[in-house]
Amino acid sequence: MRKNRGISTRALIAVLALTLLIGCSLGGTIAWLMDKTETVTNTFTVGDINIDLTETTTEYKIVPGVDIEKDPKVTVEADSEACWLFVKVEETNWPELKDGETRKVNYAIADGWIELAGETGVYYREVSASAADQTFSVLLNDQVTVSETLTKAEINAITADPTLSFTAYAVQKEGMATAADAWAAANPQT
Repeated sequence: MRKNRGISTRALIAVLALTLLIGCSLGGTIAWLMDKTETVTNTFTVGDINIDLTETTTEYKIVPGVDIEKDPKVTVEADSEACWLFVKVEETNWPELKDGETRKVNYAIADGWIELAGETGVYYREVSASAADQTFSVLLNDQVTVSETLTKAEINAITADPTLSFTAYAVQKEGMATAADAWAAANPQT
């Protein structure tokens, strides 16, 4: 009896070995559930803001009753990020007014600019990103008005040439909650 048992064990081992050999040689007959995604590549570009301040003429004559064409313009160049745009207007040697007097040489800031609270002569506006240049006049009607009631005596009382200076600033809109925050970032000394 032992002989029959040994043969059947050997036969079983041989069959298993043959099955294992066939299974290994076929390789891909065992199926695994698999999947693969497409590669997602993240590209980081650098944002930028570019502005330009231009004016046609920088020297003017004060003549009673004659408005002076004065056209400072700030341009936010194409493809700039959304920004807070500022213009600082500074007067030097402008005659001081006494109580009840009105200015005889005057200007106004163009529509769309908002005076920044607590900052003398600083105005701002919000500018969206754009694929095109965006240009903004600083002065209303691009002019300084001269009263016809300006007298020769008042002109002679001016001891130094009055000047009007403009400086433009732009600060990214993203990450800056208010114009005051943006102004503080652009002018840390103030």
